[in-house]
Amino acid sequence: MGWIEGISEAIDYIEENITEELTIDNIAKQAHVSTFYFQKGFAMLCGFTVGEYIRQRRLTLAASELVFTDNKIIDIALKYGYDSPDSFTKAFTRFHGVTPTAVRKDGAMIKSYASLKIKFSLEGGYIMDYKIIEKEAFTVMGVSRMYKYDSGSSEIPQFWEEHFQSGKGEIVCGMYGVCIDESMGSDEFEYLIADDYIASTEVPEGFVTKVIPKHTWAIFACKGPMPKALHDVNQKIFSEWLPNCKDYEIAAGYNIEMYTNTADYPKGNQDENYYSEIWIPVRKK
Repeated sequence: MGWIEGISEAIDYIEENITEELTIDNIAKQAHVSTFYFQKGFAMLCGFTVGEYIRQRRLTLAASELVFTDNKIIDIALKYGYDSPDSFTKAFTRFHGVTPTAVRKDGAMIKSYASLKIKFSLEGGYIMDYKIIEKEAFTVMGVSRMYKYDSGSSEIPQFWEEHFQSGKGEIVCGMYGVCIDESMGSDEFEYLIADDYIASTEVPEGFVTKVIPKHTWAIFACKGPMPKALHDVNQKIFSEWLPNCKDYEIAAGYNIEMYTNTADYPKGNQDENYYSEIWIPVRKK
């Protein structure tokens, strides 16, 4: 099964089981890809997380039931995964801008969030610079933090800011941004701001070392201001390269961004020639 077909199967599974307990592990299985890369790829293709999609679809369907049925609000809340009227009312109000009671009694306006449909279109025509290399295991040293998939993308930039504000950037300048989900089946991942570790060097308090296993890596070149250059290449990887790659598939729960020294560029990482890379572990199909 191809990457795009897998995403489509996963979306169908969500819609068919929208009132049941949905786990990211079971959803990713429909796409025949690891949880780690399914969540990353879904967000790149769709612009929002799997969790956000499920919540907004459930709140859309719950609002329809309020309008078109006489079902009790508490029963609707339970049906769509909320264990109390209060939690349902808060989520409903954040999404629709009105309370469930206002919809039921006053006919207040509600929002509709349509289900996703995957469409194939003729795209491409650009050049992606990448290479496939075999790399032995290597060790990095840095600072580590755990993140939920739903919130990681918005919280990681703050982690970088805290790292440099604290002075830790004098010890680890941040050559790598490393995402790790070794089980490839959880709802969170480890993120490291890291440099190559020099063997026998003392590891300062508050820092960790991590061995990145031997892998075959697809390494994609990114050129231009950050973070747009990385985001654009990531999007092309999941929307174009993976669907059309006949030889390789994702092999493990690692994703590495490699950054070059900002001092080498007149405008730092905002320079039009700033160079970075995205590393993805792959294996032969």
